[in-house]
Amino acid sequence: MKADPAAALGRVVVALVGRSVRFPWTTVLLSLLVSVAALWLLVTRFALDSDVTRLFPQDLPWRLAERQMEEAFPQRQDLILVVLDRATPSEADRDAEALAEALRARPQLFRTVRRPDSGPFWRQHGLLFLSTEEVRGVTERLVEAQPWLGTVAADPGLRGFAGLLRLMGEGMERGEALPERVRPVLEATEQAARAALEGRVAPPDWQGLMTGRAPAPLELRRLILVQPALDYGQLSSGADATAVIRGEAARLGIGPIRLTGPVPMADEEFATVADGAVESTVVSFVLVGILLWMALRSFRLIWPLLTLVVLGLVWTGGFGILAVGRFNPISIAFAVLFIGIGVDFGIQYAVQYRAERAKAGGTLEALGAAARMAGPGMTLAALAVAGSFLAFMPTDYKGVAELGLIAGVGMLIGWWLAMTLLPALMLLARPRAEAREVGYPALRPVDEFLSRHARGVAVLAGLVALGCAVALSELRFDTNPINLRDPGAESVATWRDLARDKDTNPNTLDVLAAGPEAASALATRLDALPEVARTTTLTDFVPEDQEAKLALLEDAAMLLGPSLVPGTEAPPTDAQSAAALGRAGAALGGGTGEALRALAAGTEAQRAAFAQAILPGLADMLGKVRDMLAAGPVTLDSLPEDLRADWLTADGRARVEVAPAPLPGDETEQLRRFARAVQAVAPGAVGLATSALGSSATIEWAFVQSGLLAVALVMALLWLTLRSVRLSLLAVAPLALAGLLTLAHCALLGPDLNLANIIALPLLFGQGVAYDIYFVAAWKQGRRDLLASPLNRAVIYSAITNAAAFGALALSPHPGTASMGVVLSMSLVYSLLCVMLVLPPLLKLFASRA
Repeated sequence: MKADPAAALGRVVVALVGRSVRFPWTTVLLSLLVSVAALWLLVTRFALDSDVTRLFPQDLPWRLAERQMEEAFPQRQDLILVVLDRATPSEADRDAEALAEALRARPQLFRTVRRPDSGPFWRQHGLLFLSTEEVRGVTERLVEAQPWLGTVAADPGLRGFAGLLRLMGEGMERGEALPERVRPVLEATEQAARAALEGRVAPPDWQGLMTGRAPAPLELRRLILVQPALDYGQLSSGADATAVIRGEAARLGIGPIRLTGPVPMADEEFATVADGAVESTVVSFVLVGILLWMALRSFRLIWPLLTLVVLGLVWTGGFGILAVGRFNPISIAFAVLFIGIGVDFGIQYAVQYRAERAKAGGTLEALGAAARMAGPGMTLAALAVAGSFLAFMPTDYKGVAELGLIAGVGMLIGWWLAMTLLPALMLLARPRAEAREVGYPALRPVDEFLSRHARGVAVLAGLVALGCAVALSELRFDTNPINLRDPGAESVATWRDLARDKDTNPNTLDVLAAGPEAASALATRLDALPEVARTTTLTDFVPEDQEAKLALLEDAAMLLGPSLVPGTEAPPTDAQSAAALGRAGAALGGGTGEALRALAAGTEAQRAAFAQAILPGLADMLGKVRDMLAAGPVTLDSLPEDLRADWLTADGRARVEVAPAPLPGDETEQLRRFARAVQAVAPGAVGLATSALGSSATIEWAFVQSGLLAVALVMALLWLTLRSVRLSLLAVAPLALAGLLTLAHCALLGPDLNLANIIALPLLFGQGVAYDIYFVAAWKQGRRDLLASPLNRAVIYSAITNAAAFGALALSPHPGTASMGVVLSMSLVYSLLCVMLVLPPLLKLFASRA
């Protein structure tokens, strides 16, 4: 006699349920003991690894290239970028240097703190990076200002500055000073004086006054590169470092600052995900509770199910610790998946119990009958869902591979608890008898309609599938990880702000060349690409036309040198400063003179505020002038070591930095074109754009692999159980249509597929095949009024419960998580519709003899 696998499954389930209800307290006690052990594991050994680089094998080609760059320039990895924008360059310099010094004093928390736009080299040689004509203009203005600079250098206090103003007034009166040259200084002085009279400090822009031009936006911005010591055991590995940075800025009265870079963006993303996870978990539990009430109509049936969910979560979490040790940002999602899918088996059993209770009368009889009726389909569905998750394990996407292992075993745990603990708890809960039929008798006319018009429904389903296939040409896959983050987050908004300027664009690529000469040759080739805005190598820090520029500086130094020697006169008293300000006010007249006379007659605190606004910047300007006039030739060998270390390795390899040019299309398409164009010339290029290409290719292939493997596993399982190729194909046919509908929806209405919501597709297969199996198993048992049956009630509420749990993810402030919730819920709805409306006609047409 030919063995019936479905009957064998039924006997296994009946045996499990029978033993559980025969010894309910023993079953509950053993389950609690396992739960306590799992909970102990969670409490004592829970660990989270938030290092996203470990989500992929380290031997992938794109990861090998990244690791090579990381090892060559370790000081450029895991950075926090502090951005300061100020009203004047002098103010920006002072705030940036003060904050950098405070952070350097915390070496235990910050491994490196660097200012790439400052230091003795730039202070002395920065003028050489201007054009020759710009250098000529600066030196001419300095020579013209020689008498005034000498006055301030000899007496660098408020008395000396007041003397300078008096000389300006007298020079204009004699016609020796041109008003248009003097006016900017006097206007800035008047603004600072009036601010001091109000108790404010308003420093003039001495750099702009010296160069005679308004500062460019980039000259008002300062960057600090901070490399923190990260704690990957926290969800936000750089949280301590960012808190200290903000705390030091507040302590120093420096503000505002903005933080961006890989570390703040990852921290804000994980924090956003965590905040959304708490909200979505609460919402999903509430929704699941409401829907369970609608499905079961009895608290005595609901609390055993909720107990199953809680204990199942604990068991699955404990298994995860034993299996993988440390959770990653993706595998931690097992909790949401268990709430959404693990409760399905309990719903199926509880609803079938209600139907059998209405017929059998007694609790024990109904529990046994429910096991016989629903058990085979539940077991087959559990194996299929678990297999769909476990199919991720062989892939290169380690984050999802670990999730697949934990979630796959979690589905089996959910089935086991539904077959053992749940019947025992239901028996102990003593639910009341059912007063009416549990199914949907009102849907019998729909069953009859689908049966009468089975061929027409099948043809219509085929046409819908064909239309969806045509729509797939519009499907877009967004590989830009920035788009998965909250656009309102400071780190993301600052990153996009920096990307608007080619000189600060962080979306650069880095290439390793054999040496400086090879780097220059490669840069020349890359510069020819339309996708490239600029390239930078170490040789770019050797200024052009140095001979002419140095000659101009030498001439200026000969004329100005003696005038810039610091004076030795004792600092003035406040009375001396007040008297000098009064004399300057008398000499100038007008608004500036009036403000200076008011200061002379004002309080010592007002004059101190004026001195605080004027003197530090003035002293800094004089120091910069002395340093600039001492500039000498710059060669590759004379470049400072910290600068060389950013571009040249100890073994002589050189780094080429490549910035993207603005291109047609959205940001994702621009970065994709940029990465491919650069990699065509330099295959070893690494950066955000190439990382996005490499990781997305790995992820896409992982989903293709797991999808094919899941289909193969499920088809083999269906055939082994149903012993019918026809029934097996029919079980997955509606699922294929649901997948096409989901993809067509994304193509035509959105959202675009991305690195987060693509996980909905294998979940659609894993969960959708369970619904199909329930219907096919019932059909094989002889049931033809599928929509009117209690099974359909269980399937509907199971799908709605899953959709509600996953739909709660759509409330997340994290765009990637929210889009995943939308696609998951949408796919479940399409799966339910295809199972209910398409599968019965297909079974009528093609499985009547199966």
